[in-house]
Amino acid sequence: MVNPSDMSDIKFLTIAEVAAVMRVSKMTVYRLVHSGELPAVRVGRSFRVTEDDVNDYLRKSFFNAG
Repeated sequence: MVNPSDMSDIKFLTIAEVAAVMRVSKMTVYRLVHSGELPAVRVGRSFRVTEDDVNDYLRKSFFNAG
């Protein structure tokens, strides 16, 4: 859980920025957000995702092939 006093240290990314980092489409990011796999904050009609949450999601998604 995020401590309110640490909010200034958090870097929020737009859906487009998350898509660029992950090299997927914006629709893929929206699906992850709506399914709850990727936590997000709703700001008006748009979403923001913390950089840490993106990194955690990617770290947990790695698997060994072969």
